[in-house]
Amino acid sequence: MKTISLKVRPVWSAACLLMVILHLPQSARAEMSTWADNEGGRMRLVALPPDPSGNIRAGLQIEPKPGWITYWREPGSSGIPPQISFSKGVSLDKMSFPIPKHIVGDKVDEVAYDSSVTLPLQLTAKEPALRELKANAFIGICKEICIPFQTELSLIFERSAQSRPAEEAILRDAEAALPEAPSSEFNVDHHTLSTDMKELFLSITLPESGERAPEVIVAGPSGHVFTKQIATHRDGNKFTTTLSIGKLPKAYDIHGKIWSALVIDGSRAIETPLAFE
Repeated sequence: MKTISLKVRPVWSAACLLMVILHLPQSARAEMSTWADNEGGRMRLVALPPDPSGNIRAGLQIEPKPGWITYWREPGSSGIPPQISFSKGVSLDKMSFPIPKHIVGDKVDEVAYDSSVTLPLQLTAKEPALRELKANAFIGICKEICIPFQTELSLIFERSAQSRPAEEAILRDAEAALPEAPSSEFNVDHHTLSTDMKELFLSITLPESGERAPEVIVAGPSGHVFTKQIATHRDGNKFTTTLSIGKLPKAYDIHGKIWSALVIDGSRAIETPLAFE
């Protein structure tokens, strides 16, 4: 290893040391893993250190390349939903999904993301003094074909107390991009599935008056997502729609099942469960 003399070249030695620091691998940076690359994009893990109870705020950051997409939590019959698991001692309590796009084209009908997205993660560590966070992530990233993208991600938590503006901004923006919780001003008021299970009727209160029909995305059984509205009516902030329900699993029993509805009206969206007695 070459030794730099600080006595002979003090100015240039400091510059060299700075260049070395700037070019250290990203694994040396706390709270963000290195980027894992794929033909269609890249992803990394971002996290804040555990709090005294072991709770960890984290996110899986995915950046598809232009023209590529990655999937929402319910990709339909042909996509790959994001999956992530953690090493022993860390549990995944919840993975949340920012508002996706319904992307429709000549050969495409997908609920997905076509630009950078961070999926918020709620984790619990058995040991609040956890030093290293390791994860195995698996997503689908697609253009004309879908490419499975699986990788190992890891990061080191700094022990010293310090501010983490970059990590906090990424996680804050991801949480702000989530759908709202249902409220009295924005909610699915009523839902009914036809006896033959071919049509789903929804009555919705929207946050503002308008004329345009909102987007409605219903996630049914695993592998099934429904977006085709065959009859709609909007009167101010009151909206009714009938969705066409495609082929369900053979001998599917709706009783006791819970689907979910994502309603996107302009810049606002809610996601709410649809329970069937």
